[in-house]
Amino acid sequence: MNRVFAIAAGAVAVAALAVGCSSSTKNAVVSPPTGGSSTSSAALHTASTKYGQVLVDGSGRTLYLLTADTGTKSTCYSTCASIWPPDATTGIPSNSGVTASMVGTTARTDHTTQVTYHGHPLYTFAHDSKAGDVNGEGLKTFGGTWYVVGADGNPVMGAPAATTPSPSGGGSGGGGYGY
Repeated sequence: MNRVFAIAAGAVAVAALAVGCSSSTKNAVVSPPTGGSSTSSAALHTASTKYGQVLVDGSGRTLYLLTADTGTKSTCYSTCASIWPPDATTGIPSNSGVTASMVGTTARTDHTTQVTYHGHPLYTFAHDSKAGDVNGEGLKTFGGTWYVVGADGNPVMGAPAATTPSPSGGGSGGGGYGY
């Protein structure tokens, strides 16, 4: 009897998640992954994607930040963490091609340790099936927006990188990220 109740409660939770996620501006269909691990090899690197140089874990999977997080504290647990696995570590992550002083860790309330970069807790996305995938960019779920993390530690915010330099040679200035 308790097993039937537990299964029914799980089905209700999945249905509630589906309703909550249906308001995404990208109309993402988000479901828990069918395998895999939420623990990275605890390494940070950069890789080239359509968004330019971005952070990846030791397996080459794109790393994301969540705007709902406050400082280095994660707000992504339970169902969120099954879809957006925290980049977990048991020590100081090794790094290559990133600013070492920006690499850190933060304690999670589930008693694991999550990798941070430039003060942001880092996550992978269960629906990125291979290195270089950036399918989670700009999704609005779990109380915030998910962004690929650039090599500078800031969100790339959905604008694919230019393939050639701008003739003006300058940027737009500002630098505000509005999140």
